[in-house]
Amino acid sequence: MHCAIGIDIGGTRLRAARVCGGIIQARAFDDSSADPRIVLARVLSLVAKVRNAQVNAIGIGVPGEVNAKTRRVLSGGYVDLSGFDFAAEVETATALPVVIENDATMALLGEVAHGAAQGLQNVVLLTIGTGIGGAVLEQGKVTRGRGSAGQLGHLCIDPKGRTCVCGRIGCVETVSSGTAFGIHLADAGLSPETRVEDLLAREDDIGRGVIEAWARPLRAAVDTLISIFNPDCVVIGGGAGQAAMSALATVPERRSWFSAAVLGAKLGDDAGVIGAASSALSDRRRKRAVLVNGVPASGKSGVARALADATGWPILTLDTIKNPFLTHLPPSDKHFNLTLGQASYDAIFDLIGDAPDGTSFIIDAWFGFQPLETLSAGIARAGLTDLAEVWCHAPSETIGARYRDRLHLRPAGHPGADYVPELIALAKHAKPTGLGSVAGPFEVDTTAPLDLGALTQWLRVLWP
Repeated sequence: MHCAIGIDIGGTRLRAARVCGGIIQARAFDDSSADPRIVLARVLSLVAKVRNAQVNAIGIGVPGEVNAKTRRVLSGGYVDLSGFDFAAEVETATALPVVIENDATMALLGEVAHGAAQGLQNVVLLTIGTGIGGAVLEQGKVTRGRGSAGQLGHLCIDPKGRTCVCGRIGCVETVSSGTAFGIHLADAGLSPETRVEDLLAREDDIGRGVIEAWARPLRAAVDTLISIFNPDCVVIGGGAGQAAMSALATVPERRSWFSAAVLGAKLGDDAGVIGAASSALSDRRRKRAVLVNGVPASGKSGVARALADATGWPILTLDTIKNPFLTHLPPSDKHFNLTLGQASYDAIFDLIGDAPDGTSFIIDAWFGFQPLETLSAGIARAGLTDLAEVWCHAPSETIGARYRDRLHLRPAGHPGADYVPELIALAKHAKPTGLGSVAGPFEVDTTAPLDLGALTQWLRVLWP
């Protein structure tokens, strides 16, 4: 069974857990710190305590804004990891792939995978703690906006309210967080040790006043989120989530066009580590391929080899499969070569289909010699979830000269010198498949030195 380590970085505690199939098998804890380097050292120590041979990925939930695609922490509070590449540091130190998200997003993923919202596709989560975190799942995908959407604690519910740490006024976090509950207690002259349960049991104006001041703005925020996202449910979690659910029961939902169930988180404080581990394992299940594309003699094999050396990913090529057959079989014609190429194409995708989940490949081929529908069918059969395309090109006459110069290196059965004019004409109008990322292919002029750093950085951004 595949396992992952989930890390939950909080302002008070650092928590790690080895999670297999949604079940926590081992735990470790340590104090948090405002010093990012101390946090890093303690996280690595926790990983060492819970890691075993079954662990093949790490997920990390951190407070503040996170761009999951680039794996960069953009902001933070007491624990601010925005000053350096925390995910890369952990990945380098552990030699395990790392995913990183906002801590509320990880809690959401935990509740959807194994908790109160299991199996649902449209979910809003609010975590009530020192502050208020939030995350949104829409049609099974985390809502990210430009990179870090879902900061639901900063939904404005009172334009004349308190100033928030974010710089705005009247955020729900300022009146309905765990910290805000302490302020309400102080304003009412009550002990900071007073619990929501104590106030509910008092049944007096002071107790009701504190509950009202704390819960009614939260109810307004929940109702607003329901009208905006029309979710299957809203889940309330975090350290003060259970108390918040009790308080919300005193503020009934108003009848409206918009309605959704409000549920208490099922995983409690474990939602963050379980979600982080689930996210890491989900990322590991992805199967990826870089299509290094270009007409014959476009220079794609050199690009593929350089990329393989930099990433450690295996290369699959048509010629690697074809050439042994051309060497051992009697001399063949152009039609046989084409047929063998089509069979090699199928073999490549069958090999990928048989490979374990979480693997990445580099496919070196001219993808234009068959219909695009054939390529798409092969990709689907292989179970490839992520594609990137590298388009290799050069002036057509250069490509023709390269092909002519290398004829003596090719086994009999490959097209000969008479193919050069056809190849030159092909190179003038050949184009990428367009099946890679929405940003389009990474283009390589193979008459110039390869900028391998730019290519690998492009892939890191595309596949964080």
